[in-house]
Amino acid sequence: MKTAVPETADRQQVPQGATHTHREIRQQPRLWAEMTTRLSEQRDWLDAFLGPVLAEPRLRIVLTGAGTSAYAGQVARSALARATGRTVEAVATTDITADPTSCFAERDRPTLLVSFARSGNSPESLAATQIADQLLDRCAHLVITCNADGSLATRHQNRADSYVLLTPPESEDQGFAMTSSLTCMLLAALRALGGTHIRGLDACPEAATSLLAGGTPDRVAELTDRAPERFVYLGSGALAALAGESALKLLELTGGAVTALSDSSLGFRHGPKAFLTQRTAVVVYISNDPYTRRYDLDIFHEMSAALPAGHVVAVAARPDGLPAEHTWLIEGMADAEDTALALPAVLCAQLVALNASLACGVRPDNPFPDGEVNRVVQGVTIHPLPQH
Repeated sequence: MKTAVPETADRQQVPQGATHTHREIRQQPRLWAEMTTRLSEQRDWLDAFLGPVLAEPRLRIVLTGAGTSAYAGQVARSALARATGRTVEAVATTDITADPTSCFAERDRPTLLVSFARSGNSPESLAATQIADQLLDRCAHLVITCNADGSLATRHQNRADSYVLLTPPESEDQGFAMTSSLTCMLLAALRALGGTHIRGLDACPEAATSLLAGGTPDRVAELTDRAPERFVYLGSGALAALAGESALKLLELTGGAVTALSDSSLGFRHGPKAFLTQRTAVVVYISNDPYTRRYDLDIFHEMSAALPAGHVVAVAARPDGLPAEHTWLIEGMADAEDTALALPAVLCAQLVALNASLACGVRPDNPFPDGEVNRVVQGVTIHPLPQH
């Protein structure tokens, strides 16, 4: 049964140049409910395709995409490995294209290539599926895309070894950066391959709705109003991958005007900590796992002692061990796996990027008006793969 999720009321007039991005951030809870309904309606067909594939004991599942789509695979990897009991790896299409024989070294190993693609027209997205077919004896394809008319969808639509899973049409973001396209594709993969084995997915729409309707947007504005020159995003496990996507979103929407770095909570001390200045803001994603959480709390408190008050915030589903005044709390997700928590948590990063973009005088719908960086990547030459 479809869950009704209301659109969040706008807190202010939509700024000029942000029409698409503003809407696409706020439509996500509704689209997640629609994505869940879509999957329920095609569950029998999906299971008929995936059942024999997932039954292979030596199956290797490769989650692939470029840029934000690559981060979708990184966020999903560990949860899908636990849910399926199979080897799951996240390998970017850019790595598959540039170094194919290393990525597909075991020719006889059955493989499911899960391709994430907003438009399905990026050169590497198409090349990765072709390379897999060329180098592997048995490769099935699960194509998760927002564009039914994209090259990736149309090339795989009628293949017996492929299943094209479409997200709601509105999720094909018209703004420059991927927001609702990312989360709808991530949710589709978690639902399709993880089924009911991933805790917290059902709570995501309501959690995100509460986040957008509550005080978090104002608290995000308080952070960006401090005009930090640099941002650091930190997390562990799936939330470390979320940190990478968060930094990318900030770079994209500010047109590179605000520098951003991401790392794991433990890895940051090993050199990247040199990035810090007194004009740096730090966002730490706090794990729900009791053991992992300790490391996230350690780095949060260390950064809070090193930087001016208000420059370090935690994004968490549970308040224990955290100061309320510096915590963006995601309600209703205290029992969720970190991969599920990433869905509403990424909205915090999207709001930061949107606010920072506007503060820099950049139009987030098109932060590169001269075309230095493109919504669908251009300028890539796909070189023929030598015969092996």
